[in-house]
Amino acid sequence: MSLSTTTVALIALGALAVAVLGGVFSVIGHLRLRRMRRAYERAFAGTDGDALVSTVARYVEETAGLRADIAAAQRRLTALSGDVARSLRHVAVVRYDAFGDMGGRLSFSAAILDDAGDGLVISAIHGRTETRTYAKGVRGGSSDQPLSPEEEQAIRFALRSVSAGPAAGSPPASEPRMVDAHG
Repeated sequence: MSLSTTTVALIALGALAVAVLGGVFSVIGHLRLRRMRRAYERAFAGTDGDALVSTVARYVEETAGLRADIAAAQRRLTALSGDVARSLRHVAVVRYDAFGDMGGRLSFSAAILDDAGDGLVISAIHGRTETRTYAKGVRGGSSDQPLSPEEEQAIRFALRSVSAGPAAGSPPASEPRMVDAHG
């Protein structure tokens, strides 16, 4: 079996092309391996070659500490939310004339409640010669003692801030709501 010179030349040219491609891939592989080796040496540089391992271990410890801090902060936030709900922070004041012959709306009823509607209502009735002050306990938005219409109105306004929360343009819950009642 004899091959023609053209066929032999084509086979030789193909072998040369494969050899050149193999050489190019070999050089590329060698360069990549050298780059990876340098990165590996940098990562493990230091005493005993364990810089990467100790760095990762330190980050794992720091992450565990941060997670513990976050859990503690969440517990404190939950406790503070309960404290805020029990604080007397919903206030409404109703001013009125207790007696028809006096003006200036110097009498008032003030409701001071927490988120559950518990707290107190204070009323001051201003007369010509004296001012009388009354305080009544409030549980769940009502009292076991009879309430005047102005006291009921003050409680209603204070409870409105509990259910609605601060609306845009309205005073925050910590500021009293002032209402003038005509009476």
